[in-house]
Amino acid sequence: MKKNYLLLITFFLVINVFPQSSEIGIIKDYLLKNGYVLNDIQDLKIQSSSFSKSMQLQNVYVVQQYNQIPIHNALGNFAIKNGKIVSFKGSYVNDVAAKVNSTIASLTPQEAVIRTAQVLNLSGVNDVRLIREKSSTKDGSFIISKSNISTDEIPVKLVYEFRENQLILCWDLSIHTKDGKNWYSVRIGANDGILQSQNDWILHCNFNTHEHNRKIGLSNTSIMEIQPLSTSLVMDPVYNVFPVPSVESPNHGSRQLISGQEDAEASPFGWHDTNGVEGPEFTTTQGNNVLASEDLDGDNVPGDQADGGANLTFDFAYNQNEMVIDYQNASLTNLFYVSNVIHDVWYQYGFDEASGNFQFNNYGKGGLDGDEVIADGQDGSGEDNANFGTPPDGSNPRMQMFLWNVSNKLQFSINNTSLAGEYEIIPNSFVPGTTEPPTLPDGITADLVLAIDDNATPDPNDACSALTNAADISGKIAVVRRGECSFIDKVIKCQQAGALAVLIVNNEPGDFSMGGRGPASRPTVGINQADGESIITAMATQTVSATLASLARENWTASADGSFDNGIVIHEYGHGISTRLTGGASNSGCLSNEEQMGEGWSDWFGLMMTIEAGDTGADIRGIGTFAIGQPTNGGGIRPFPYSTNMTINPVTYGDTNDDTVFSVPHGVGSIWASIIWDLTWALIERDGYDPDLYNGTGGNNLAMQLVIDGLKLQPCSPGFVDGRDAILAADEAANGGANACLIWDVFARRGLGWSASQGDSNSRLDQTEAFDLPPNEELDCSTLGVDDLKSEIFRIEPNPSKGTFNIRVSENIGDSKISIVDMNGRTIYRKDVILENVYQVNTYLRSGIYLLRIEAKNGSAISTSKIVIE
Repeated sequence: MKKNYLLLITFFLVINVFPQSSEIGIIKDYLLKNGYVLNDIQDLKIQSSSFSKSMQLQNVYVVQQYNQIPIHNALGNFAIKNGKIVSFKGSYVNDVAAKVNSTIASLTPQEAVIRTAQVLNLSGVNDVRLIREKSSTKDGSFIISKSNISTDEIPVKLVYEFRENQLILCWDLSIHTKDGKNWYSVRIGANDGILQSQNDWILHCNFNTHEHNRKIGLSNTSIMEIQPLSTSLVMDPVYNVFPVPSVESPNHGSRQLISGQEDAEASPFGWHDTNGVEGPEFTTTQGNNVLASEDLDGDNVPGDQADGGANLTFDFAYNQNEMVIDYQNASLTNLFYVSNVIHDVWYQYGFDEASGNFQFNNYGKGGLDGDEVIADGQDGSGEDNANFGTPPDGSNPRMQMFLWNVSNKLQFSINNTSLAGEYEIIPNSFVPGTTEPPTLPDGITADLVLAIDDNATPDPNDACSALTNAADISGKIAVVRRGECSFIDKVIKCQQAGALAVLIVNNEPGDFSMGGRGPASRPTVGINQADGESIITAMATQTVSATLASLARENWTASADGSFDNGIVIHEYGHGISTRLTGGASNSGCLSNEEQMGEGWSDWFGLMMTIEAGDTGADIRGIGTFAIGQPTNGGGIRPFPYSTNMTINPVTYGDTNDDTVFSVPHGVGSIWASIIWDLTWALIERDGYDPDLYNGTGGNNLAMQLVIDGLKLQPCSPGFVDGRDAILAADEAANGGANACLIWDVFARRGLGWSASQGDSNSRLDQTEAFDLPPNEELDCSTLGVDDLKSEIFRIEPNPSKGTFNIRVSENIGDSKISIVDMNGRTIYRKDVILENVYQVNTYLRSGIYLLRIEAKNGSAISTSKIVIE
């Protein structure tokens, strides 16, 4: 069947083009020579452009348009070096004019906002006003008021959406919901109001695994209290933090006083500047790269910040067992510090102003400024998670760091009788959500009434059948016993009777948990059997009054604060890096396809910035171990922890097809992270580890550069093969392909070899893995550079093998030496043998390609050949 919807092209070879006066001219000339027709490419527009110092080329991101209206994600990624296209990855629509359904919009921008609110079930839309015409905005968008549905003003512009071989005229708009949980990017038909596509710029990282069962009794007293700094030491800002890269979290070590870590190139005026003049503008956790403040009430408005005073000394006490308000300043300090370190480190590898990094002031270095990270610490809009929302360049991203395993959100007390006092209670985990009582000093105060149903078997007070005292329950707090029916059923019966809240008494000793799915809308808590039965006994002869209330968020305690888990902070910020670099800074929609690897890059960013001296690739590295209460060698929240040891982490590319174990996007992303983590350690094993993340020369630094450059070179909506090829292209551009054999060996080991196929990157179920390497005519990795002598007398069989193979010789060559060398040049097997006819070699090598060297000790025969271990 003929496929005429998209023309997909990938070119890596240098193509000469005729001299042109502009990048667009060079690009059009190149495309015409490679099969495009002029009518389809005559209206191209550069969305963004940046210079890569490592590759010494210009990355240019070009969108296809029709009548100056962009085609959504019809994007070409061009690398131009010395006036030549050295790499192109892209997707452009062919026969554009014939596929356009309309050139005029009948819906106004305001009507598009109203219709989108209806489609997304955003209630309360009103005051929909035009704030600015498109002629006054950077990208030609109309700016609409917040309309009571968005945290930010709503940009609206015309685009074409390509669907079912048709270009549909749409309004493209983004709505950052008032609760901060979603930042919808939407294409809605400009004439019929039908939703054509949507994605969410906020990536919810789903760290919650319900394993929060351990509180760490860690008390880290401020060093300042026992060792005051002298005046000479406070001229630069001082931060009491878990330092990057040496301490990942409170589980991994202690806080330290850090000063002078600001990078002079990335943050030339320090971390507290915004105007580009010497001297800080802020003494708080605010500056050019990040604004870190609390958002305990979850309203997405910056709240209190940690204040270091005139000396910028951010040294605050931290005791995890105290109320969150007591260590809030320490939390915000760590969040501010880590975010700035991330900014400065990845700046060295090319995430700079022109590439779309996050800065309030770009100091005239290109790109759009006004987009420092808004980092909400101790955010009250969620728990047991974290997220990051990345709009296009020039708009602020938002990071939300939540508390984990909050333990004292509610308070229940008896107000009279001899039982007066506070009681321990058990919160519920109902789906779709928990209804909380009002916050103290209000709360719900009412008499307790024991529910009675019409079935005494097994218990007339379990509310599992029709209530006979519904009138008594109305306006009161209902008390029911656990058992027989679901918690949801009990609550629904009580709320139908008019109960203000529900207290569920355990029917057996010990703790219990309350879950369920249904429309339970009354505040509901549980209580242990001993306390609950004492209350029921008192109710039989007395009127018992009680109060159920929420505690103010600042009085909560939590097993972990996400802002102290550097790995999670780096992971979240990493979403911003991969989003801005894939498809260019002006496009935030290139990582929404099913096979995209965004979660994988973010895991990898976190791993890369928390390597400690003495680590090895085979170590177990779990993600989020501190937050979920695991030890440092715990498995973390992914299907497998990260390790180069395939017994510990056995994933291969084919596992992307397994939707029972590897979810989208987290599970699929973890497979990509496993591969590039292997690549990191292959480079470290060859070139060593350098703890200097900024200017080091170790294998880890090379891996960091290759991955960043690969992000810049890959297409919009990439799959694994695209990501692999982009890293190879980056190595070719920066290093002349010096690391190609090593890169191929690593990718092939986990099934992303030469013959691997990603199928459609919009599907996660059509991948084909392969463990082969490029044929010699494409890339010859089979020679050590030493001439062979009489090599024809040796034969290796079988090849490929599982690790056991035979060396057959056609003549007796006697004493010989066998050695096996991996693609890093390391000799990993060596043995002296006597070769007379057949000699069997038994190895326990991991899958991959190796070089087998056979030398007769008298020098009469030498052979070097490639062997493959499956």
